[in-house]
Amino acid sequence: MSAAYRRAADIVAGEFGALGYAVRRQRVPVPAGVSWGVAVPAGTTVNVIADPPGFDAGRPHVVLGAHLDTVPQAPGAEDNASGVAVLVELARMLREQPAALPVRLVAFGAEESRGSGWRWYAFGSRHYAARLGTSQRKAVRAMVSLDRVGRATAAVPVCHGGRGSTAVAEKLRAAATDRTRACVNRASDHVSFERVGIPAARIGSVPYDAYHSSADRPAVVDPSQLRRSGNVVWTWLRSL
Repeated sequence: MSAAYRRAADIVAGEFGALGYAVRRQRVPVPAGVSWGVAVPAGTTVNVIADPPGFDAGRPHVVLGAHLDTVPQAPGAEDNASGVAVLVELARMLREQPAALPVRLVAFGAEESRGSGWRWYAFGSRHYAARLGTSQRKAVRAMVSLDRVGRATAAVPVCHGGRGSTAVAEKLRAAATDRTRACVNRASDHVSFERVGIPAARIGSVPYDAYHSSADRPAVVDPSQLRRSGNVVWTWLRSL
C-alpha cells in the first residue's frame, strides 16, 4: 500500500467516522503486475467499510461502493475521486434521512487492473464478495458502484455487468428524476458482486481524454454531473 493510498484511506475513514459510522479496514492481498504500462509490486491494500449504527450484515441491506485507488501515472480526479466524493456525500445524506434498507458504504482498494482478464482487476471488491458468508451474501439485496461519475454528459450512465440480473440498473433508471441511459460495463466493482449472484449496477463511465493520464485532475470533473449522478442513487434509495 502506497503512502498516498494510506492517506486517502485515512481521509475517507475520517469522513465516515465523523458522520457516526462504524468504520473498519479490511486487508486485501494484491499480486504484482503491470498497471497500464507501469510495473507495480505485490502488497496489501485495504477496503474502508462504513456501517450505520446498529447495522447487521446478516439482515437485508444494500452496498454502495466506489474504488479509492487510481493508476500510478494519474492523479485520479475523475477515476475515481469523483465516485468517492459522491459516496461520502450520500453517506452524509443517509445519516440525515436513512433509507428503508440499511446501507453499508465501502471504499474499495485495488480496482485498477494489474494484467489482462477479470482475475487481474477489482481485487478489493472480489476479496470483499468472496468473504461473505452464505447468509451475508443473501442479505445484500443490491450493490451499486460509483465509478467515473463526474464527466458532463446529457444522460447519467446506469450500467449492468452483463453477468447477472439487470434489475438493479432498471430500478435505478425507473426511480431517477434525472435523465439516464442504459449500458453494459464489465470493468468495475459491481462485476465482483454479480459473479457471486448479488444484483449490482454501475453509475458512470463516460469516456474522456484524460483517462488514466497525468491530466486526470479536478478540472475534468463537472460538479453538476456529480450532483446528477448522486441524485440517481439517492432517488433509488428513497424508493426502496
